[in-house]
Amino acid sequence: MLADIVSNLSLGLSIAASPQGFLFLVIGAFLGMVVGLFPGFGPAAGIAVLIPMTFGLEPTIAIIMLAGIYYGSMYGGTITSILINTPGESATVASTIDGYPLAKKGRAGPALVMQAIASFIGGTIGVILITALAPSLADFAASFGPSEYFLIIAVGLLMLTTLMGDNKFKGLISALIGFAIGTVGVDVMSGQQRFTFGSPELIGGVYFVAVAIGLFGIGELLHCIFTGQHRQPAKRLRIGFRDKEFWPSKQDYYESRFTFWRGSAIGFVAGVLPGSGATLGSIIGYSVEKKIAKDPEKFGKGEMRGLVAPEAANNAASAGAMVPLISLGIPGSGATAVLLGAFLMWGLQPGPLLIVNDPGFVWGLIASMYLGNMILIAMSIFAIPLFVRFLDIPYVNVVPVIVLLCVIGAFAINASIIETWILVVSGAIGFAMKKYGYSPAATVLALVLGSMAEETFLQTYIISQGTMSLFWERPVSLILSIILLMILLVPVALAVIKRGRRDDETSQGQTP
Repeated sequence: MLADIVSNLSLGLSIAASPQGFLFLVIGAFLGMVVGLFPGFGPAAGIAVLIPMTFGLEPTIAIIMLAGIYYGSMYGGTITSILINTPGESATVASTIDGYPLAKKGRAGPALVMQAIASFIGGTIGVILITALAPSLADFAASFGPSEYFLIIAVGLLMLTTLMGDNKFKGLISALIGFAIGTVGVDVMSGQQRFTFGSPELIGGVYFVAVAIGLFGIGELLHCIFTGQHRQPAKRLRIGFRDKEFWPSKQDYYESRFTFWRGSAIGFVAGVLPGSGATLGSIIGYSVEKKIAKDPEKFGKGEMRGLVAPEAANNAASAGAMVPLISLGIPGSGATAVLLGAFLMWGLQPGPLLIVNDPGFVWGLIASMYLGNMILIAMSIFAIPLFVRFLDIPYVNVVPVIVLLCVIGAFAINASIIETWILVVSGAIGFAMKKYGYSPAATVLALVLGSMAEETFLQTYIISQGTMSLFWERPVSLILSIILLMILLVPVALAVIKRGRRDDETSQGQTP
């Protein structure tokens, strides 16, 4: 087993460390860090907007670059969290709790270095666990049939929508919008056109890239303008790694020695679970660290452990989210949903057969994550003065550049104006969803998985001759069906019990 892993990693490194692979990995990591600096943009929007840049590349090189953007944005998003109390995206919100107070104390340098080290350790541990677990999960999933795949897709979608905020109804509506968009095109059973309105450009369906760029890119920009972020003045900050106060103290390392590992373990588990992701992992990591600390009163006032825990967690979660994506073809977050769409765009079907049929791609991607973490820790520390200069650019000057990139990217998909119109409509929908609390991530995830869910369901229906018995006759299908029912019924049962208790308390209070 160990020999196989070493052999596979050697194969992956020969691809990821090739001149072209390494070059585009560095470009992706750098762009990811830049994307992380823009408040609210996040990895999903960054990947969606920059996908057109990978057109013409080999599939493995293209995905390596996009993966670099994915985990590079996790590093970059913390820079603004620490320096100006503005998280780049939701996964770095927990980092502001102690990161910004550290900067106010004059310890911005040590905070930035420690977050880079925590991110490196969390990301590396996550990749090591991927290396160990992915082959085993692939072997287990190799016996899966259409019924198992459909149930896994259903579980992943349901968990994502139910874990997305307090309003689960809005999460479900967001997913249904994605399914509705996914029905455009040709019916897989009859071959008839559906909702194409006579347009030949829509026969192949609505291209997910244009929708993703619109929902995440244009939608986020419109929301930033609506909330007035574009009026905020540039932040004039200067910091250099040659300053005496730039580097962490021995006490910082000593007090955080166990925090690195705890946060990484918590984050990886959260990343593997569909729908959890880096945001939940970072929050749990911070909460656990504060709870077990002997001096919890220090947290929130500039405690280094309060920064290290969520940073290790969110980067380990980013790696963990790749496990279900690669092994089962199920994304666990909005960013990995966009990555899944990119896989499909290049004709790659994530899942157990991908590791068997294209080991060079899978292990090249995994190996690139080892290299990417090494590149990012060097970038995070020694390029901090450069990235801080990006904060000098007024946000209002950045908006038109991003809009231009979005329009060019959407048009470049098929050199068709219809993708541009889809971009515009999706941007308006994305803004409305952001404003009223709906989930663009759930919409993109449902759009990407909608056709897969439809196809596997119809295959199950045909194989079982209309009885749908495969959902309970096969052991794995039965287990997944039970899990699906529990996800659906447990919240309802808890709500009924809670309402019953409330009614009992009310009736007892009214009894004379």
